[in-house]
Amino acid sequence: MYYVPDGTELAGFYECSECANRFLSVQVGPSLVCPYCGKEPDMEIGPDEPMPVVKETAKLLQVVRGEEEVERMDALLSLAVTGGDYNWM
Repeated sequence: MYYVPDGTELAGFYECSECANRFLSVQVGPSLVCPYCGKEPDMEIGPDEPMPVVKETAKLLQVVRGEEEVERMDALLSLAVTGGDYNWM
C-alpha cells in the first residue's frame, strides 16, 4: 500500500496504465513511476547490458488540494482496497 502522511494539504491522484492501481502521492507531476509495478532501475550494468529505462506509467488524474480533501480521498481509496472492512488492520 502507498499512503500519504497525515496533514498533507496537496497530493496527486494517479492511475497506472499497466496495473490499473490508483494511489495518492505527495509528488505532483504529469506522470510517476508506479509504486506497485514500477521498478527502480539497477544502475550497476555490465559492458554488454543496455542502460535501464525508467517507465513512468502512472498518470495524474486529479490534483487534490486541502487537508480535508486529501483525507477524504485517502479514505475512499482505503475503502476500495479493503471492501469497506475497517477491521482489516
